[in-house]
Amino acid sequence: MATLLRTPAGRRADALVERVGDGPMLALADGAEPNVAVTNAPLAPKPEEPSRALALSDVIAAPAGPGEALIRMAYRLGVPGHALAAPFRRPQPLRVLATVESPNRGDRAAGTALRAGHFLVHGARLPITSLDFAGSARPAPVVERVLHSFSWLADLAASAPRADCIPVAERITTMWLHAHPEPGKGPAWDVEHAGLRLVAWLVHAPLVLTGQGAEQGKGLKARLLAAIAETAGWLDRRAVREGAGLGQVAGWAGIVAAGLLLPNGKPRRLYGEAGLVRALGDMVGEDGGVLSRCPAAQLDAIGLLTDLIACYDAVGTPAPPALPVMRELLVPPLLALRHGDGALGNWQGQGALPAERVAAVIEASGVRTRPLGAVQGWGYQRIRAGDTLVQFDTAPPPRARHARIGCASTLAFELSDGPARVIVNCGGAGLTGGQLPARVGQGLRATAAFSTLVLDNANSTAVMLHGQLGKGVETVEIERRMVAARGRDATRIEAAHDGYAQRFGLTHQRVLTLSGDGTELAGEDILVPTSKKGKRGKIGFAIRFHLGRGVEVQLSGDKRGASLLLPDGRLWQFRLRGDRAGADEVTLSAEDSLWVDGEGRPHATEQLVIEGLALRAGGQFSWLLRKTG
Repeated sequence: MATLLRTPAGRRADALVERVGDGPMLALADGAEPNVAVTNAPLAPKPEEPSRALALSDVIAAPAGPGEALIRMAYRLGVPGHALAAPFRRPQPLRVLATVESPNRGDRAAGTALRAGHFLVHGARLPITSLDFAGSARPAPVVERVLHSFSWLADLAASAPRADCIPVAERITTMWLHAHPEPGKGPAWDVEHAGLRLVAWLVHAPLVLTGQGAEQGKGLKARLLAAIAETAGWLDRRAVREGAGLGQVAGWAGIVAAGLLLPNGKPRRLYGEAGLVRALGDMVGEDGGVLSRCPAAQLDAIGLLTDLIACYDAVGTPAPPALPVMRELLVPPLLALRHGDGALGNWQGQGALPAERVAAVIEASGVRTRPLGAVQGWGYQRIRAGDTLVQFDTAPPPRARHARIGCASTLAFELSDGPARVIVNCGGAGLTGGQLPARVGQGLRATAAFSTLVLDNANSTAVMLHGQLGKGVETVEIERRMVAARGRDATRIEAAHDGYAQRFGLTHQRVLTLSGDGTELAGEDILVPTSKKGKRGKIGFAIRFHLGRGVEVQLSGDKRGASLLLPDGRLWQFRLRGDRAGADEVTLSAEDSLWVDGEGRPHATEQLVIEGLALRAGGQFSWLLRKTG
């Protein structure tokens, strides 16, 4: 591979160089993350004095004079908010100060199911009457998230007029409050769930605080207001101790929302804003991608910021510039993972999140922009030519402190032709608990569940329990450039990872070249020995190409090619190329596979598999995908 420029990957958003309006450029220190080398990314100017490097929060956080800084400090030390906001007055009665009009819209089908008497979670119907809100018999994590984050309030609000939704909202809320009379332990008091729940209670207060329900009435209103105050106080103490990621951001967002919408809340708001900006900087990389590299977390972060900015609008207080700027930073990476059908690719544990959901969140954000171009920390390269779109994972998996459902997917790719998906990854490991069994979900995190090369049936990065990852890929080298192929311009990406270096003494290098008209994708998978003196012997390998839903495969007579008929009638040809240097007994076969959609439903599909024995001294395997009709 050519000499490459190395730049740190996965750097925090408060370590990026960004122009805010007509303000100065910010140059910040690098973070300690895996290395990715890129040649097409613009270089950030280095600060003359690193000790004077500015953070994002230093420039675009809410202005804070000496008085506000003292209020923040006093509130952080435990001085009650009302004593700081109105020191010579009695505390105001607890109430919600304004009605929030959030542009976010929930899932109407899920809301309709609630009105019919059950939760609809990734295709699974869960009767409300049989649910254990106390958590003595713990449901799947995806079910816990829906129950305890109160995200279902948005779904309910989208399903019918408010008057028809209030009795259902009050009934479920009463059941939850009965199971959780005060802050405690368990999934309900995970910081992420508590923060999202507090924001949902305040944004959708007209559903749960009107006191109009026939069964609950004003008794529920008083209990819920007390729960809102207790949850806000609990988050004041706990959010600062939460690890970096969406959970910490959600905790601080709940604090800020309570500071905006509860009486005498200015001290809490100032305290929460400072923590929120820091948490966003810890969660988001320099190019706007969340460091968990999870598309669902990216989508959730955008929606959460939209709700929070709506809270500012409701009380007529300007939001800190950091919040809309961060939201604008988050949208382009998400757009880069949309396929021709508008839905997202299957990456880091997520299914193909539906086009309608993605479009609704983007529309609600009000951000109009293009997909991310220069990729660094986000790590997902995007190539588009004609109707063909390629997504290529060219970064290490997320670090343990950022991973949500970590997957060993380095150097996997997906390919779509218009609305049809040709090559996919299985996805869905984070959606277990609905129609996807947990035992299957663990396997969907493995390298074999992605369209890439696997050595000796081993993961390129160790897959551990509870979404965590172990040792494996630490460094990815990447080069992207335009080349001439058969007299036409083409985009070529070369990437290599070291996930198999320590175990097998081999580096996996993958080269993808997409023709300018999008009709050919040429690929090479190369095994390069890490030392000049390669090891003797052979090692088993498999290069997997998981096929999209509805793609019909027919192997050729010589077993070196296959026809791929797409659901809309388009035809692609797959072909092994060259002499398969460095291997023998190479075969091409079609095997069963599965693909998980954005609702968590698994679909039976097929996969093409190139298998054989590679020399430990290295090998090269070339293939071609060509659109023929």
